[in-house]
Amino acid sequence: MVNISLLEKSIPVAPIKIAALKSCSQLASQVDAHLVQFRKELNSHNPSGLIMRGYAEDTFLIECKCPRFGSGEAKGVINESIRGADMFVMVDVCNHSLTYNMCGYENHMSPDDHYQDLKRIIATAAGKAHRINVVMPFLYESRQHKRSKRESLDCALALQELVSMGVSNIITFDAHDPRMQNAIPLSGFDNFMPTYQFLKTLCTSVEDFKIDNEHLMIISPDEGAMQRAVYFSNILGVDMGMFYKRRDYSTVVNGRNPIVAHEFLGDSVEGKDVIVIDDMISSGESMLDVAKKLKDRKAKRVIVCTTFGLFTDGLEKFDEYYEKGYIHRVITTNLNYRNPELLTRPYYLEADMSKYLASIMDILNHDLSVEKVRSTTSKINQLLKRTRG
Repeated sequence: MVNISLLEKSIPVAPIKIAALKSCSQLASQVDAHLVQFRKELNSHNPSGLIMRGYAEDTFLIECKCPRFGSGEAKGVINESIRGADMFVMVDVCNHSLTYNMCGYENHMSPDDHYQDLKRIIATAAGKAHRINVVMPFLYESRQHKRSKRESLDCALALQELVSMGVSNIITFDAHDPRMQNAIPLSGFDNFMPTYQFLKTLCTSVEDFKIDNEHLMIISPDEGAMQRAVYFSNILGVDMGMFYKRRDYSTVVNGRNPIVAHEFLGDSVEGKDVIVIDDMISSGESMLDVAKKLKDRKAKRVIVCTTFGLFTDGLEKFDEYYEKGYIHRVITTNLNYRNPELLTRPYYLEADMSKYLASIMDILNHDLSVEKVRSTTSKINQLLKRTRG
């Protein structure tokens, strides 16, 4: 367990409770199992024998739900006491698999539906819980993070609304633009990265994976992913290249300007494994085009690492590109819902984030600095030392 010496010298702010919406139930169960193990281990290091109320439990999950009326309206319900608790509400706004009935029709839940359910649970706990924290791995409306004309700034509005409802901390991962936290400058906002988990998955699951300048290169698929790619390349000590998107700004297709071409900037990738790193795969169109261009430049293997695998246009194109050898592996985290079919694909690898998230929640519950878990540079260096032998 991480930071055990630090945790045993501090007192939690309140008994921890996890209110997991149905959209996030699977991840929440994994996080809860790790948290239960952490607390049992920490209790065994307690020389005083003092047992704090609600500190070590068989589970920290509480029963909550958002039942709906026939009209499609809903309400939030928590079926046990949360008075005085340090409550963590978990939601996956991208889980499109859940449905509800409205006037005889079956509707799939949208991000807006999940966000409204989140507010319902917060409203149910407000004034009773000691503190409310929101765990939203995919930040709601984070792709609408800036305004360049007469358009809504949805992410900022959502963050301000949550804070006005009494939320103390918002925990998210790999935000599309972390500067969104400027919308709530007086409130807690923590953005974590899955870099260590990506590297651990690469080292343990990709055969003959060598980390040096002769065998590996990091690629940013566009300008927006540069910061991620720069850190990854610096910590591994390998070269980096990037693509930039040349768009047709005279037309709009599906709400965006279509990409005319991906132009490459960087050294030769010939004979090297390349890691293409980004925050998400949406339709995957850009990522697949980048993969093909890298193979055209004689890259050895193309490995895609993204925090969120949404695959909004399905998996058929990825299957085709895998069969053609354009992509070797696709790695995503388990922070959002993934189609069960994706888990069966031979090219897919999962970077498990549940233990990391449990550590984050444990640190916050003790009111300690999250830098203890945010900074993974030392862990990455230890992993590289073991890998390089």
